Amino acid sequence: PYTTLFRSDAVSLCHSIAHLKPRETPFQRTLSAQVRVTPWPSVAREYRDIFGNRVNYFSIQQAHAMLEVTATSEVEVQTPVVPSLETSPPWEQVRDRLMDDRSPASIGARLFVLPSPALPASPEARDYARVSFTPGRPLLEAARDLTRRIYDELTYDPAFTTIATPLATVLEHRRGVCQDFAHLAIAGLRGLGLPARYVSGYLETLPPPGQPKLRGADASHAWFALFLPPSLAASDSEGWIDFDPTNDCLIHEQHITTAIGRDYQDVTPVRGVFYGGGEHTLSIAVDVDRLEQA
Repeated sequence: PYTTLFRSDAVSLCHSIAHLKPRETPFQRTLSAQVRVTPWPSVAREYRDIFGNRVNYFSIQQAHAMLEVTATSEVEVQTPVVPSLETSPPWEQVRDRLMDDRSPASIGARLFVLPSPALPASPEARDYARVSFTPGRPLLEAARDLTRRIYDELTYDPAFTTIATPLATVLEHRRGVCQDFAHLAIAGLRGLGLPARYVSGYLETLPPPGQPKLRGADASHAWFALFLPPSLAASDSEGWIDFDPTNDCLIHEQHITTAIGRDYQDVTPVRGVFYGGGEHTLSIAVDVDRLEQA
């Protein structure tokens, strides 16, 4: 379950949206998912956004001093099948083919080459990524190297950044959290002309015996995905390969995907506006448990 608890002085009206229900992917199947809001909302509905995410909208139109949003889901997750990193095509070939490929997947992926609200063009991020993307290097091998470098060269520090911290600050101080690391990789890849998207989700809270606990397992997590045109990708990957720079790995069965977008602003777990209030506090808790198979 995921729980957001917001307390404040009296609020007369609030409108909110939530990206909390898991996506369906080739390697993830949602068995059940529900979102509970307290106080009971006057208006509530669910819809799919432009990226195919499940979005819950709700409006509370009576006075309240507390808002609690709890999402509970059960999913089946498999480790994604990934093409060979070393034998993937040169990254320049992938970049050039994207512009010529007329398949729906490639046309849709071109959106993720463009700057986005939270990620304007960044020459600094492009130059950072270019160290891994040397001429002729296989695309996925280069992306894996970029993932490793972010893990090795930046410090995971939950106290350093907020959701509004510019990427330039993260690069200057080499500190941040999963959102910042994903943004750095995405901005760098886009600067090289490669489609990259932001992925929001969760991590298994307590790993299986013998495996280390992953960074970011106690809150919402984030990573990035890189696109391969269908003619060059594994048939069951939908063209997108996911990398987690916070934990120096490709995603596996401990990762649960909830939403994808251009950057964090497209997939914020819960956001909205309210009228009234004053001093307020916010607390978030995430718990992901592995269920025993029957």
